[in-house]
Amino acid sequence: MTTVHDVAALCGVSIATVSRTLRAPHRVSEATRERVLAAVRELDYRPNRAAINLRSGRTGAIALMVPDIANPYFAALTKGAQAAARSRGYGLVVVDTAEDVAVEREEMASLRSEIDGMILVSSRLDDTELAEVATSARCVLINRVLPDVPSVTLDELGAARAAIDHLAGLGHRRVAYVGGPERSWSEQRRWRALQDAAARARVHIRRVGGETPDARGGRAAASRARAQGVSAVIAYNDQVALGLLAGWAEQGVRAPGDVSLLGFDDTFVAEMSAPPLTSVGADLAACGEVAVTALLALIDGQAPEAVSIPMTLAVRASTAAPKEPA
Repeated sequence: MTTVHDVAALCGVSIATVSRTLRAPHRVSEATRERVLAAVRELDYRPNRAAINLRSGRTGAIALMVPDIANPYFAALTKGAQAAARSRGYGLVVVDTAEDVAVEREEMASLRSEIDGMILVSSRLDDTELAEVATSARCVLINRVLPDVPSVTLDELGAARAAIDHLAGLGHRRVAYVGGPERSWSEQRRWRALQDAAARARVHIRRVGGETPDARGGRAAASRARAQGVSAVIAYNDQVALGLLAGWAEQGVRAPGDVSLLGFDDTFVAEMSAPPLTSVGADLAACGEVAVTALLALIDGQAPEAVSIPMTLAVRASTAAPKEPA
């Protein structure tokens, strides 16, 4: 059986360096990391996780808590986090809280002794309760910001400007925004960013409250969005956009012939809709990877900095110039 001693001998480093490379690769130089990993592959070395965790006093597992794993946004983020955790020798426990703050609390309490840290994605806890969690457990936030707590966020302002500038460039001057849950931190941040971007571009924007942040909510808001007298609509996410398309199809409304539609998150469903959806989004898998890296650094006693992930616009067939000039 291949041992850590064999790996160390082959690549000419100490046993401690091999262990450090496998547990915390960011703490060794790139050259050393590549040499050790090459030896691991050549010898087909399989570290004994249980023994390593027993010696270090760790569980070797971290948790990722998401509001809805069926949402393509959270599914893509989860895949990135899972790949990053696996490459670092950690197990990833994925928890779907079903958009329910009570479930989120219960899962946190039951998991805390079984994991080394947790990543909270779009947490539904209020700031006070979330701060209390962060003082008693190692955690990284995604889509939330609190003082002294490592976080990963998306560049909502840049995304809003890209969306509004695209529509304004096509000639749209009256736009509706079908929003998400009003208590959502991401929704509040996105709506403020859209208002700022619209004022900058001299575009009139009105918010239409969505019922749920999914296709059902989009379908329910289809008539109300059109009733605003707008030539373009921005959806809270791609799922809401798909619901809008379905609702309009039932009413004989065509996109982009009668109204342009722009989504958020640019998940895989954006390219599968009819018409393909113009959407603004980020590399969600990278977002999950960055969060795992930050959490493992925190577990190792470091203080990772907040990270903002850039967002870009993917222009597809759901947006066009309005039928009548503004």
